[in-house]
Amino acid sequence: MKTPQLPDLPLFRTIAEAAGELQYPAYVIGGYVRDLALERQSKDVDVVCVGDGIQLAQAVGKRLPNRPRVTVFKNFGTAMLPTPEIELEFVGARKESYRAESRKPEVEPGTLEEDLARRDFTINSLGLSLNPDDFGALVDRYDGMGDLQRRIIRTPLDPDITFSDDPLRMMRAVRFATQLNFDIEPDTYDAIARNKDRIKIVSQERITVELNKIIMAPKPSYGFKLLFQSGLLQLIFPKMAQLHGVEKVGQHAHKDNFYHTLQVLDNVVAAGGDLWLRWAAILHDIAKPATKRYDKRVGWTFHGHEDKGARWVPNIFTDLKLPLGEEMRQVQKLVRLHLRPIALVKEIVTDSAVRRLLFEAGEDIDRLMLLCRADITSKDHQRVARYLRNFDVVEQKLKEVEEKDHLRNFKPVITGEIIMSTFNLTPSRTVGELKEALLEAILDGKVRNEYGEAFALLLELGQRKGLTAAQA
Repeated sequence: MKTPQLPDLPLFRTIAEAAGELQYPAYVIGGYVRDLALERQSKDVDVVCVGDGIQLAQAVGKRLPNRPRVTVFKNFGTAMLPTPEIELEFVGARKESYRAESRKPEVEPGTLEEDLARRDFTINSLGLSLNPDDFGALVDRYDGMGDLQRRIIRTPLDPDITFSDDPLRMMRAVRFATQLNFDIEPDTYDAIARNKDRIKIVSQERITVELNKIIMAPKPSYGFKLLFQSGLLQLIFPKMAQLHGVEKVGQHAHKDNFYHTLQVLDNVVAAGGDLWLRWAAILHDIAKPATKRYDKRVGWTFHGHEDKGARWVPNIFTDLKLPLGEEMRQVQKLVRLHLRPIALVKEIVTDSAVRRLLFEAGEDIDRLMLLCRADITSKDHQRVARYLRNFDVVEQKLKEVEEKDHLRNFKPVITGEIIMSTFNLTPSRTVGELKEALLEAILDGKVRNEYGEAFALLLELGQRKGLTAAQA
């Protein structure tokens, strides 16, 4: 692996000049240097100086064209400086001490060595000098380059102290291992298992940020396996951990729904699914443990797990501090409907069934079909191929019915207001029953969603209920 080199940007020379004038030794340290070594793109640069980081940021800002605005965070002793090439953050070298009940450190000025020692992992403690006498020289006190070469995540100091001081670093270890496809060094991993209960002092918002970064990695199943095996998952997301395990009665055994879920998640990732489709993959079978029953004739069943899982989604999003708006509703819909296309595969695909699916899925029909394809994880490759061919038939039918009936954003032309004015009704169960009967007739193909046909049927339905139309 090549030693990281500072890009040939005038900006770095400008920082060096300002630091030299202030007599503050300065370094680029952290993720930017790591990513240079890994040849990954990165635009966030952390500059550490042995001195006042805010003062250095202001001095740099004055030297740059157009004098960009420096944003100062006095409480944290940091300053942000945006430039066209990169985002700069300046901070003075510091040392930290922690109290047992908090992950927020007491901070005071420190040496470069003390600043490097407080870093979470060796691969994030690499630095490049911005000083005139050794400009661009690598700073590597903890063999971070060796760990990059070995592809391992390791703490600079005793991992028990590192994780006890700031338990969020345990989540970050799993996140970096997942994003970079690295191993967690054995002593470091064992310390995660020993200190897992410390995660309870970390805010849920911080945990969920790391969890989402794991989910957005190229192969998130790896991260979830690390979380489960270390015991962290049982603490931060117990419902998912409860999917693990196989129960057997006689010759009947169900599949391990934890590992099945991880396979579905990876399949969704491979198909290009975004964060919320990935969450739908994670939650699609979340209620299987709660609905598991044993039937002597057919073995294990999970009847209704899709409906119960959908009902759980709002509380899960609330607990995990995920957004409760359209993103949650989309995941809830996908969880509720994830068995419907599979049912169509097993049956003769009728226009009526397709209309209902299009109506209920709406704009999410393509995402639903992607999830359903990802949900086929049998080890029987011929069976998988057969199901996928059947899905091709269903998708073709969906396309044909959609082109004909335009049901993706379907709204019945006969509204509740029209029903009430037609029969002089107030809001009531009767109005709801008439709306439902009209909807069913349209979805069954008995009438088109066209005003004349639908209104004629409304009059007929009202007559059956003994209603008299106000406008005959």
